[in-house]
Amino acid sequence: MGLFRAKGVVYKPVENVNLGPDSDESYIKANVKAPRMAGFLAKIFAWFLESRIFGAFLLYILKRNNLIHKLVTNAELEESPVYVPLHPFEGRFTTFKFPPLLLSLFITAELNEKEVKHVNSDLSPSEQVQQAIGCLPLPSENIVNGLKPSSRRWTIMDYSKAYSSGEITPYKVAERLIAAIHESSGPPLDMAFFINYDAEDILRQAKESTLRYERGEPRSVLDGVPVAIKDEIDCSPYPTTGGTKWLHKFRPCKGDAFCILRLRSCGVVIIGKTNMHELGAGTSGINPHYGATRNPYDPGRISGGSSSGSAAVVAAGLCPVALGVDGGGSVRMPAALCGVVGFKPTFGRVPHSGVLPLNWTVGMVGVLAGTIEDAFIPKMYFPMLQSTNSVSDITLARYGETVDVTIPDIEAMRLAHYLTIGSECTAALSSYLEKLDIAESGWDVRVALSVYGAFSGEDYIKAQKLRNRQIQFHRNIFTKADVIVTPTVGVTAYPILNDALQTGELDYINGAALVRYQIAGNFLGLPAVTVPVGYDKKGLPIGLQFIGRPWSEPTLIHIAYAMQTLCISEYRKPQAFYDLLKKD
Repeated sequence: MGLFRAKGVVYKPVENVNLGPDSDESYIKANVKAPRMAGFLAKIFAWFLESRIFGAFLLYILKRNNLIHKLVTNAELEESPVYVPLHPFEGRFTTFKFPPLLLSLFITAELNEKEVKHVNSDLSPSEQVQQAIGCLPLPSENIVNGLKPSSRRWTIMDYSKAYSSGEITPYKVAERLIAAIHESSGPPLDMAFFINYDAEDILRQAKESTLRYERGEPRSVLDGVPVAIKDEIDCSPYPTTGGTKWLHKFRPCKGDAFCILRLRSCGVVIIGKTNMHELGAGTSGINPHYGATRNPYDPGRISGGSSSGSAAVVAAGLCPVALGVDGGGSVRMPAALCGVVGFKPTFGRVPHSGVLPLNWTVGMVGVLAGTIEDAFIPKMYFPMLQSTNSVSDITLARYGETVDVTIPDIEAMRLAHYLTIGSECTAALSSYLEKLDIAESGWDVRVALSVYGAFSGEDYIKAQKLRNRQIQFHRNIFTKADVIVTPTVGVTAYPILNDALQTGELDYINGAALVRYQIAGNFLGLPAVTVPVGYDKKGLPIGLQFIGRPWSEPTLIHIAYAMQTLCISEYRKPQAFYDLLKKD
């Protein structure tokens, strides 16, 4: 295709780029040139892409028309590639035995975080959870009374107090939960929250928890609390499907992921594996094998992806917390669309063992929760949300247009991330794809795999050069600001159309709008959190995102909690909602 080679952008060296409000850097909007396709059109398009005659030419046109050649492949830039977004503190590496959910080899230094509590890393998981409880705020009577009873989601502490007081038992909650899953799974709702759940296993865990409470020996405040797990994380006794019909046949689940072991040691009740976009290769949460996960605020609309089920079950009240995996906004997007909190930590904060290795340099285990307090990840420093001292002198930067700071090449970063996550997915699955009957995959994923397979080594290396460039830009911005504020997504939840239910859908315009503000968190390894802040004219949730410098999770949680406090009295009850702690 050399005859048609598109001219690439010549990027200025990083040190010559003005990041101030007077910058003359242009702001390129998402340039997506692909019509929405589903049903028969999606099948035809997939057949053409997979064709030896037409496929290579079509893929070349797609890459060229969507500016991949111009902004990435053929671009000229002097920065060297950075393949893994690791962020040292002061360049000093120290080995620690870290607390639950953390790596045992970690980068550490003195933190410049305000109003935090240091936690001994030698404590057991349940002891560290107890330390975290000491950092939580006491419920404000004004906030609680300001909330309509129907609009309040129960928190981990609500469950713990109800169990400890004898108002209800984990076993009773489990029975209600199973009934709610049955109801939500069938008509007329057809919410498709779960890929797999085992009622007997749920009741077994709940019975054991109930007996511990009866003996006065709960393992922690998490004992008996229902928690859902995205089907991208190994968790016995369930297979890990990754949203497919075939992956678990080649890669059987041999035990619990590291994060699941930690949760079990604290007594949680694992309630099943939540639905997800197949292979995480989309943003809608429409899965042709296990159903389209529907938004509890409007079951006719998407929940977002790829951690669709995890966001939806929290929004619907089936559990206060769920785990997801965030490779390209896959925790934060559905959280924003479903009106819950979504928290993605710094790259390397949570070990990835036992998680499908679909995108190893951009993906991180994340938390979806009803409130920011329940999104805590145990670590060395807990944010003291109960403190009466204000966290002041925090500087916020607005992301996108030239206002207080300028972040150049946002569209190039989106495309470079797409190249990276697609290349890593293809590499991770290569040995399985050779044996796979492609007919077992959804049509939308067949298109995605064809596009991913068209990325070259040159594409990947240029994308990593752009990663280095953006890391330097953001490092410079974080010398001027502590936190970058963005909309979480560019659109609210859009309708699920019937033609997508059997094939999935190809909607790259809406997809680009959903991921636009997510990319820095994944591609650059930065921590980010979204909190619900309101609703659009149709009553659909809107999220606000805070992106921090590496390892600044305490600051992000402080800011997110302050925003939640301002907005929580206006939170609304979803159309599909279950109250598991209601009094008989």
